[in-house]
Amino acid sequence: MPNNDKPVNGQDNPSFLDMLNQLPPVPPAPELDGKPGTRRLARLRAAWKESWEEGGFLYQRWEEVFQARHASWHEVANWIKAAALFGGLSLIVMMLDAAGDIASATLKGLSAVPASGAGDGSGLWGTVDHPVRVFLADQAAHLSVAPAALYASWQLTGLVGLVGGFFGNAGARIAWLLFGIGSLAMIWSAAPAGGRAAATGLAALMWALASMFALRGLTLRPVVHNHPPQFQPQFSPTLHLHAWLPAPTPAGDDFGDEPDNVHPLQR
Repeated sequence: MPNNDKPVNGQDNPSFLDMLNQLPPVPPAPELDGKPGTRRLARLRAAWKESWEEGGFLYQRWEEVFQARHASWHEVANWIKAAALFGGLSLIVMMLDAAGDIASATLKGLSAVPASGAGDGSGLWGTVDHPVRVFLADQAAHLSVAPAALYASWQLTGLVGLVGGFFGNAGARIAWLLFGIGSLAMIWSAAPAGGRAAATGLAALMWALASMFALRGLTLRPVVHNHPPQFQPQFSPTLHLHAWLPAPTPAGDDFGDEPDNVHPLQR
């Protein structure tokens, strides 16, 4: 296949001009004389058919797409990588834009909610919920936000912490812990003086029961990971023995048969 682009990382960069270069000549036909549009359409039809044959432009691109399912990222064709990155970035931008619009609409809706009643505080849940409403209503009087918006934010934080903590998200579990501590502080501050301890204790008990789901699987035991070292030195002890061998005895030596007082003559 003709290709004028230089290879990158050992891969050829396909070009749409390659398919146009494969256009076969259309033989002149009497019925096409005087009809340039029809002749051009026939040439494009022939090029489309030719590109899907073995060795054609579209045939090779389809083979690259088929092989990309079983290949690593470095082995995938460059044009597939570019298309995947462009599509992923476009999807992220769309998701961020939609999330921004949703968050803006939610905050505007919470700010426009009229102040809700503090409730009568009756019942088991009212004993815990009523002091929170009263505390938030007192604080909202000094802020430019409706009490209902503060109460909705408090509920939303607890819901996100509970659900996210159930699925093991660390940030959601931190938010759940802060939600419980803040709730206990608000109940202690706004509950009637006579039942302050009982209301706070009841809230702590309910928060502890809900923590069984929000902190599911959390343990205080240290986790020890035993990973073998990547490099294990090889010890090969070697014992070197040095033996001193006596020099060979010359031939004809009778190994000291001469008496000790006999010495060779020396000049």
